[in-house]
Order: sequence, then structure tokens, then C-alpha cells
Amino acid sequence: MPADDAIIQLVQAGRGQAACERLVRDYRRRVFGLAYGILRDRDAAEDLAQEVFVKLWKALPRYDGRAQLSTWIYAITRNAAVSALRARRRPLSLSDPLVQVEAENIAAHSTDATDDATLRRRIEALPDKQRQAVTLYYMDERPVDEVAAMMGIPVNTAKTHLHRARASLAAALGAATKEETT
Repeated sequence: MPADDAIIQLVQAGRGQAACERLVRDYRRRVFGLAYGILRDRDAAEDLAQEVFVKLWKALPRYDGRAQLSTWIYAITRNAAVSALRARRRPLSLSDPLVQVEAENIAAHSTDATDDATLRRRIEALPDKQRQAVTLYYMDERPVDEVAAMMGIPVNTAKTHLHRARASLAAALGAATKEETT
């Protein structure tokens, strides 16, 4: 990503403040979306996003380039959100609703409002890990290896989540189409 390269160049040039401003501008929605997707609480996700950006600001000079900057940011966000979730002692539910950001992304790419609403409902019904994988792979257009890194799982597990999500969506959407025609 060219934006990532610009942020890295700003850090290397000793312009940490400018790098952080660019980081927040470029990643604000994505960090919030991922936090919200895990926490399912808008206020908690906003608070966590701010905490993540503070962590990123402190850690940015130590970024070593082993992973893409976006992957590194997603991993930090995911870990912070999972830790916050554990601290709240709220178990993840497999039927939690789809995050608003995911719905907005679907709506932005959909041409038919009926199909959009049906797809959103079906994605909402996916288990959390499958929903995250679908969002990162299809909505954020990340390759499978990045999806795996961002979710903190092996590549084959990410592929399994995507396969199962596609099968579930195909079956659900096929059943919905049959119901609408009868």
C-alpha cells in the first residue's frame, strides 16, 4: 500500500507526529470497524480504537517491517479487542449482529437493495470467525495470508472459515431465493 510506505517513510525521517496523524487518518475506520466487530459495543469500540492508536504511536518507531503495516495494525487492534472482551468476561456469541461498518461496505458495493438486505442478514448469521474472515477477504480485499495474520490464525484455518462461510451463504441465499419465488 502506498499510504503505508508514506507512513513508514515519515517514521524513518523522524517525523513521528506526521506519521501518527497519517496513520489515524488512514486507519481510523478500519481500526474502529475491527474493534466493533469483536466487542459489539460502539462506545467500547471507540474507546478501544483510541487506546490502539496510542499503542501504535508508542510502538511505531519499533515497527520492523516483517509484516505489512496494515497487518501489524490489525493484529494489534485484534489483540487489544480480544483482551478487552476477555476483561469484560462476555463470551462471543455465534449469532451476534453484523457490525455497522460491514453493513456499510456491503451497501456501498450492492446495486439491489433487496439483495443487499438479504446478504446482510445472512452474513449476520455467520459465526464470528467466519464473519471476520469474509469481511477482511471480500470487503477489505485482503489476501488469505493477510486475513490469517490479522485474525491470528493459520492460513489453512482462514481458508476453512472462508469455505464454510461461502457454503453457508450459498445455502442460505439459495433457500431465500426459493422462498421468494414460491
